[in-house]
Amino acid sequence: MNILITGAGRGLGLELTAAALERGHAVIAGVRDLTRGQAALADLAAVHGDKLTLVTLDVTDEAGIAALAASLTEQARTLGVIINNAAVLNATDTALEALDIEEMQRAMDINLYGPMRVIKHLLPLLTGPDASIINISSEAGSITNAYPGSYPYTISKTALNMFTQKLHVTLKDRGIHVLSVHPGWMPTDMGGAKAPLPPRTSAEGILDLIGQKAEPSGHFRFVDYTGEDMDI
Repeated sequence: MNILITGAGRGLGLELTAAALERGHAVIAGVRDLTRGQAALADLAAVHGDKLTLVTLDVTDEAGIAALAASLTEQARTLGVIINNAAVLNATDTALEALDIEEMQRAMDINLYGPMRVIKHLLPLLTGPDASIINISSEAGSITNAYPGSYPYTISKTALNMFTQKLHVTLKDRGIHVLSVHPGWMPTDMGGAKAPLPPRTSAEGILDLIGQKAEPSGHFRFVDYTGEDMDI
C-alpha cells in the first residue's frame, strides 16, 4: 500500500514513516524542504530503497500540492492512505488581548487549510479496500474540554475535526475510512521533553487503526491512537 504522510521529516511524521516502512508499505514522505535537515529520512531511504519516496510538500502551497498530484498521476501511482500530520503550535501562552491575528491565520493555514488542500488534490488518487484519511488532531481540539489560552492551535484543531466529520459524511459511501486522531502527548518538538508517550507507540497505534477500520462507538470521527473515542 502507498501511504502519503505530510510533515514526515521529524517527530510523529518521521515515526509514522519508519513504522509504515517496517510493515512493508511504500511511503511518500512529504517535507517542506528536501535540502534541509532530512538526515533521518535519508537513513531510512538507505535501508528501504525505493519503498520510500521523498517529495517536497508544503501544505500551504496549493500549486505545489497540485503539481505533486499531477506527478503521481503521471507515474500511475495511487494512494491507499493519506495521513495529514503537518502542523504548527504557536502563540500558546498569549492572552487574547495580546494575540496577533496573523498567528491565528498561520495556524489555520497549516493545521486546517493544509489538510484541505492535500485532500482536494490527492483524493482522486485514493483507492483500495483499506482507503483511509487520517487527520492528526489533538485533545486540545475538544470543545467539551476547552481550556484557556492556545487559541490558534486549539481552534484550528477543532475546525480540523469538523473537516474530518464532513469528509466522513461525503466519502463513506465510497468506502473511504476517515478519522481524526489524537496521537497522545509525546516528547517531540511540539510536545516537549516531559511528555510520557513514545512517538513510536503512537505511530504504531495509528497505523493499526487503518487496517482495523475501527469505528468510533459514538457519532463523531474523533479517536485517540488506540481507537478509543475522544470527547468532541
